[in-house]
Amino acid sequence: MTKKQISKQIIEIAKRLYNRNMLAACDGNISYRLSDDEILITPSGRAKAFIDPKEISSISLKGATVAGNPSSERLMHLAIYNKCPKAKVIVHAHPPMAVAWSVAKPALTELPTKCLTELILCVGKIPIVPMAIPGTEDMGSLLNPYLPDNRVMILARHGAVSWGEDLDEAINGMERIEHAATILYHASHLGELSEISDADFEKLLALRADLGPRSI
Repeated sequence: MTKKQISKQIIEIAKRLYNRNMLAACDGNISYRLSDDEILITPSGRAKAFIDPKEISSISLKGATVAGNPSSERLMHLAIYNKCPKAKVIVHAHPPMAVAWSVAKPALTELPTKCLTELILCVGKIPIVPMAIPGTEDMGSLLNPYLPDNRVMILARHGAVSWGEDLDEAINGMERIEHAATILYHASHLGELSEISDADFEKLLALRADLGPRSI
């Protein structure tokens, strides 16, 4: 694909996130690794669902600006690309229910994994990364302990991030985060959360291992 084609696909992802209430105003950012040393990334301070392909910026893997006005949160993207050789696309959004879990339950280190079969099969688990000030180096450094093993993560009091080997995987991961968070929220308000048995949990983990690390 050409840069223009990729840029158009990035904007399509932004529209999809916006329509599902996972982006508001200038929130979020999306990037695509073009080569070993060039990354396309959405611009800073713009509503991502309504930008023109010409506004997509470009940075090097070391963080130098090549073109445009790249996202102020690019350090998070660079941390993932540098630690995850398979990462081709990164989606950062602000899914409301996922973020709400990190606000209401600050001691939680991951969404309750043993409650949902699809969570286990499709992403394995969804850890909650400690809070970082947006735009700072902490946004990258605090991710390091979770990489490369986790492809979907909630960013405490901020948003969520999903990376994948292609555009579909990255957006699927983000949708999985918010979908799981929403089901768990409703379940917790209907009664106490119930867990899958240990035996079934082990079976699901084995199936997940067979499926591989991709977000589905």
